[in-house]
Amino acid sequence: MTFETWLRADRLPHIWCSGCSNGTILNCTLTAVDDLGLDPDRTVFVGGIGCSSRSVGYVATDSLHTTHGRALAFATGVKLADPTLNVLVFTGDGDLAAIGGNHFIHSCRRNIDLTVVCMNNLIYGMTGGQGSPTTPPGALSTTTPYGASEPAFDLAQLAVAAGANYVARWTSYHVRELERAIRAGIETPGLSFIEVRASCPTNYGRRNRLRDVTDQIEIFRTRSMLKAKYDRLVAAGSPVPPDAIVVGEFVRRANPVMGVPP
Repeated sequence: MTFETWLRADRLPHIWCSGCSNGTILNCTLTAVDDLGLDPDRTVFVGGIGCSSRSVGYVATDSLHTTHGRALAFATGVKLADPTLNVLVFTGDGDLAAIGGNHFIHSCRRNIDLTVVCMNNLIYGMTGGQGSPTTPPGALSTTTPYGASEPAFDLAQLAVAAGANYVARWTSYHVRELERAIRAGIETPGLSFIEVRASCPTNYGRRNRLRDVTDQIEIFRTRSMLKAKYDRLVAAGSPVPPDAIVVGEFVRRANPVMGVPP
């Protein structure tokens, strides 16, 4: 991969905070599309609103920076207008699961051929540090100053239940695994959803005693559990640590794809 092939040099330096892992996830995604030999002239990136969605502005392909929560709706339109295009979506937990929740569910149900990379940093990072649908119980944010009291969405399980053909979860610590998952998602026909647990030292970290840049990365390193191990523990009735981050491939299947004859 060459720097000039996929990145807009005139847009650098980026706007992300020190320690934010969005740049790492963007790098993994561009490495994956380059490894697959995708044509930049036939590839479109779509983003909504938020730190994660600003990624599309740094990619040297056609891109759409859409309204809040509507990235998947715009991406659906692009794919239906020209099914030969490679369409990838960058989104965040707030953009995807809150205001964009219905679009998320129905995009998985329709199983249209999109690859969705969700940078889940457990908070609204750009718009004020509010709690999002994935903020863990007890975590502090500007809207949960005494700790979140609601259960959090499991985005990967939600995508599986809604019908996506490929679902995986990794963290920004697992860069090689993430690259492979994004490649697999692009190669799998239908809706592919890759959730990435991302670090946010500025808004999530400093409110939750994770101020150092490495604090959240260390959590990703020590608390991640492969889904195969998680499934074995559950099947055996063994206890699973409540703070475990289950990572790996959740599903890869061949359900009918929207717009493709059976």
